[in-house]
Amino acid sequence: MSSEPPPGPGGQPPEDDPFRKQPPPGDSGAGSPYDSQPPPYQGGPYGGDPYGSGGYPADPLAGMPPLADGGRRTLARIIDMIMVAVVVWLLTWAFRVNELDMSADNVNYGKSLVQSVIAAVLYISYDTFMMSRTGQTLGKKWLGMRVANLDNGATPSVQTSFVRALVLWIPFAFCCACIWTAICGGWSFFDKPYRQGLHDKAAKTVVVSTR
Repeated sequence: MSSEPPPGPGGQPPEDDPFRKQPPPGDSGAGSPYDSQPPPYQGGPYGGDPYGSGGYPADPLAGMPPLADGGRRTLARIIDMIMVAVVVWLLTWAFRVNELDMSADNVNYGKSLVQSVIAAVLYISYDTFMMSRTGQTLGKKWLGMRVANLDNGATPSVQTSFVRALVLWIPFAFCCACIWTAICGGWSFFDKPYRQGLHDKAAKTVVVSTR
């Protein structure tokens, strides 16, 4: 049995989420311990308090672990892709939904629409389930990273995790796998100041180190 706290009502992370940034007892947020952190990201693309919570300082990363580096993020994504791809291949092979086009001069073996749908469903389900539980896929867990809400550091809700997964995996499964992976994930190498991929921007999340 998992010791992780279940998501709260409506798929929201529980209030006792150990990763959620909390102001001190009896304090609405002003003068919180995060205020003593230096604001290197102040004035970033999200402005001051990015989502108007009023309970956190201008730098939403204050009180959070450091941002994860791009190399580890890329390796974790590759690990996740390979694991899910093996399951996709086994399912499509078992149900024979691959396209096999044979002619006198050529043999082409490719993906069918059904295979793309299976891939999309499995990738999105895996990513959404894992992220909404702990903020970590297996690849991220093994490499010491987690996904956190930018505004409060909490584990993303089911809805947030689903949005993030949709942006990441729908184009990958159906049309432009290599190009979209490079654009969506590679964006984090150049993004300032939060190192967000396009999927992180859509979900308002960041990837932080757990080591």
